[in-house]
Amino acid sequence: MLRRTLTSQLAIHRRSGAACISTSRLPIPRKFLSTDQLSSDQFQHLLDTAIDFKKRNIENTVLQGETLLMIFQKRSTRTRLSSEIGMQRLGGRALFLSSDDIQLGVNESLKDSARVMSRFGSILLARVHGHGDVKKLADESSIPVINALSDKFHPLQALADYMTIQEHFGSGKGLTVSWVGDGNNVLHDYMLAAPLVGANIQIATPRGYEPDADVVAKTLELAKAAGTTVTLTNDPLKAVKGAHVVATDTWVRYVAYVEGSMGQEDEAMKRVAAFAGYQVTKTMLKHAASNHIFLHCLPRHAEEVDDEVFYSDRSLVFDEAENRMWTVMAVLANIVK
Repeated sequence: MLRRTLTSQLAIHRRSGAACISTSRLPIPRKFLSTDQLSSDQFQHLLDTAIDFKKRNIENTVLQGETLLMIFQKRSTRTRLSSEIGMQRLGGRALFLSSDDIQLGVNESLKDSARVMSRFGSILLARVHGHGDVKKLADESSIPVINALSDKFHPLQALADYMTIQEHFGSGKGLTVSWVGDGNNVLHDYMLAAPLVGANIQIATPRGYEPDADVVAKTLELAKAAGTTVTLTNDPLKAVKGAHVVATDTWVRYVAYVEGSMGQEDEAMKRVAAFAGYQVTKTMLKHAASNHIFLHCLPRHAEEVDDEVFYSDRSLVFDEAENRMWTVMAVLANIVK
């Protein structure tokens, strides 16, 4: 129920209310669930828009009168802050709804929930457990739907990370991006995004923790079309070799490891053993390019990266966290009709 029609230009106003500038708009899929839905031009446009928003530190009214419904089955710091504040900066309102607040798939089907929420909100942003949940919401909603995280994909994180890469290097073209860690949802979108910006990607995961085969196949297809390379290995040093960007993510369930049930603790300890040698250290990074940067989407635990790397000048993790807001703003501004 988007009441505000966007033209080909978005009117962007500085906080001061002074000069008015324009940013071109390139529509993206109304049901944005994973990075492979975007063309290279669309992905790059979102990065350029986010960087422009950040440089100008702008607020605008392009979504004035619109409501973002934020459905969270899982807790989050960065996703909630970035989405809620980002929507406000675009002139709209954001309503946060946790699984304790609504009957999402519990006493009411996802199908019915999606149809009801479509009558009240303008955009639905969902952070869920299973990817099937956000897909069902997208299938049944008549309003735009954004995947803010599922167990399969995390496209908003990939946008923030590649924005950070572009800010630092000027472009992703010709760079080598390295991933050392779990073959998880964040990695899936990292892989899919690399060919879109012209970057090579080198991935190291322990045996049994590799990325999903269908995502690997799609990445190889995109890389072939883009003329980039994809390397899959179980050797972290091979993945890091010559890399301009070294990234990792949370691969141990820290709460379970410290204070969870016995079964959860056993699983956490199993992961700690499987990921031995995967902690990002200064010694590991000696194999990376001399001008490399380090990224981690947070929350971070010492098992994944040591303090010497995490708090070093090469670590851009807090820029990366801030960029979650600018990139989701770009998505919100471009997903509407």
